[in-house]
Amino acid sequence: MIESFEFNQIIFFVIIMVLAAFPVGFFAGLFGIGGGLITVPFLFFIFEAFNIDKFYIMHLAVGTSFAIIIPTSISSVLTHKKHKSVDINIIKNYGIFVIIGVLIGTFFAAIMKTRALLLFFSLIVYFLGTYLLLLQNKTKKIKPNFSFYPRIIFGFISGFISAPMGIGGAIMNVPVLRYFGYPINKAIGSAAAIGFIIALFGSIGFITTGSYLNVNLPLSVGFINIPAFLIFIPITTFMARVGANTVHKINKEKVQRLFGVFLYVIGTIFLSRYLSIDLFN
Repeated sequence: MIESFEFNQIIFFVIIMVLAAFPVGFFAGLFGIGGGLITVPFLFFIFEAFNIDKFYIMHLAVGTSFAIIIPTSISSVLTHKKHKSVDINIIKNYGIFVIIGVLIGTFFAAIMKTRALLLFFSLIVYFLGTYLLLLQNKTKKIKPNFSFYPRIIFGFISGFISAPMGIGGAIMNVPVLRYFGYPINKAIGSAAAIGFIIALFGSIGFITTGSYLNVNLPLSVGFINIPAFLIFIPITTFMARVGANTVHKINKEKVQRLFGVFLYVIGTIFLSRYLSIDLFN
């Protein structure tokens, strides 16, 4: 447990957290993601190295990731908003269904194993990555409000899948918004705003379920690790601004392709975690 760590172990813990925070924040801003796709694997390995209860390692990584995403996504959204890349109507008409999905998904995450979800998620991100790589960037009329039933379906699925994985949902919401005619920069900016909603209610869910299950995890509230949260926040918040500013200075089609490649990389990482059977037994 962290309380029994020697000084050099604590220093190592801090250094690893700091090094992980830089790429997490940058990609959060660049792609409109909350950074959970990078944060969760990093936290999982770090918590495992420090002998956190293995039954709750993934829960702790996911819950902590959500808490970290909150301020990171705020920074990212504010920067995208300056570039007029956030459609508030999407948040109003789509967010409620995302919230429902997150709350239900958080409940299931607390009582279920994650191995099957990792395999499913790997397949999903490979599919979405292929979609973005093959998508022709044609000009379409922007639809500020896509129809009611797609909003229900995509909103719920986005929130439900994001909850057990500790992510902001951009890997699903960016392609969804692109499909409904939004240009890549506005899709990314709006997905970042949706990610804030997912992170906020995901954090509430993991604090609540962790407290309800009466878990005894070091320096944590529910399923949120306080030291990791405090170390990540200042770095990821700053780097999210850097990433969000960068996306508006490069070719939008290249951003779309880069996002597709990024999803392939993440899919491979999660697939490798799925194949590490012993970690989830």
